[in-house]
Amino acid sequence: MREILIVGGGYAGFYTAWGLEKKLRRGEARVAVVDPRPYMTYQPFLPEVVAGSIEARHAAVSLRRHLHRTRLVSGTVTDIRHAERTVTVRPLSGPDHHLTYDILVVTAGAVTRTFPIPGVGEEAIGIKHVEEAVAIRDRLLTSFDRAASLPPGPERRKLLTVTFVGGGFSGVEGFGELLSLATALLGHYPELAPNELRFHLVEARGRILPEVGDRPGAWVVGALEKRGARVHLNTQLVSALQGHIVLSSGEEFETGLLVWSAGNASNPVVHNHTDLPVDERGLLTVRADLRVGTETEVVADVWAAGDDASVPDLAVHRPGAHTVPNAQHAVRQGKRLAKNILATLRGRAPKDYVHHSLGVVATLGLGRGIFQYRRLVIKGFPAWLMHRGYHVLAVPTWERKVRVLAVWTTAALFGRDVVSLASVQRPREAFVSHGNPRPRERAEDVPTP
Repeated sequence: MREILIVGGGYAGFYTAWGLEKKLRRGEARVAVVDPRPYMTYQPFLPEVVAGSIEARHAAVSLRRHLHRTRLVSGTVTDIRHAERTVTVRPLSGPDHHLTYDILVVTAGAVTRTFPIPGVGEEAIGIKHVEEAVAIRDRLLTSFDRAASLPPGPERRKLLTVTFVGGGFSGVEGFGELLSLATALLGHYPELAPNELRFHLVEARGRILPEVGDRPGAWVVGALEKRGARVHLNTQLVSALQGHIVLSSGEEFETGLLVWSAGNASNPVVHNHTDLPVDERGLLTVRADLRVGTETEVVADVWAAGDDASVPDLAVHRPGAHTVPNAQHAVRQGKRLAKNILATLRGRAPKDYVHHSLGVVATLGLGRGIFQYRRLVIKGFPAWLMHRGYHVLAVPTWERKVRVLAVWTTAALFGRDVVSLASVQRPREAFVSHGNPRPRERAEDVPTP
């Protein structure tokens, strides 16, 4: 029986395993997925987790709940040696060990791109995982509670200042949703005034949302600034030591919350720890049929898809074009990859991956959004409805669709839940701070009156 090993349980990895489970015949092959997390994160929902519009668990799809015939290995792949058909796995506990395979699928996913900027490692929170989205929301809610108990001044001003670095989709959507949440919170905090909120979006390029056109991108900047935000274009973060922000423009201010969303980088195992071919960007060299290799040479029994794969974009009709790293491609590449692996197992030729873009849609906060398909641009409330409609259809499994719709309906009827659960990140704090209870005194030790 052939052993199919999938490195990474994100979009592409999950849909590859899911597709194989549905179509593999009994005894045809065994499938294993290696990932440190027991779930697939539906990343387009992270901005709504930040805003409290979706419960954190609803943005995560359990691998064990939906992959019934797949072996799940909890750990991180640290090295790939295709010459020996082995990968090295670092489990959540215990020593590293090796796994062997007949067919390898690399869908490890990208990691957050960082730069050696003073203070970022100590102060910033990413926005790539569910845990980070929850932490951002709880940090803002806790800051409001603390600020409401302080008199106006530098400390209160710092608590009510939020800074996002990076103007791509995740950054802009998270920024817009958190701004919407903060604005709504003011109704619950009469001690705080709207002009005390300070939201900064820092982008090194001259525009945000590069996937949309220049004019729609400029409209998004204007829409955010009308809501009281500051968008710093052509500006870089120079320092963030102890929450003191220094920008390349010379502007300085204190921030209570720093969110880093300045793009993705190739996964280290793909970039530095494999004998598979990679390009100058550190991405796996992939053919149009998703096999690793070039047009003239194929690496036998190795496939790749998702953010770590340099997949030719046949829908663009431009030499050298590659698919952009987004969920729209990763999901469809995973589905095509499963079909192609099955085809080769059964002696048929794999088909090329071709996907014509469905357009781009982004949420900018409750009731606000933007959609673009070629020259068609839709703004405001209709685009926001399209965003929710598309993603509730795109999130895998009916179970998740129903749960998300139920939360949206509840929020529409009763409003946002504004309870901070930041303390759950320190579950032993109350127990330790109050000390262990003293043992009950013996009767003979109690002094008589």
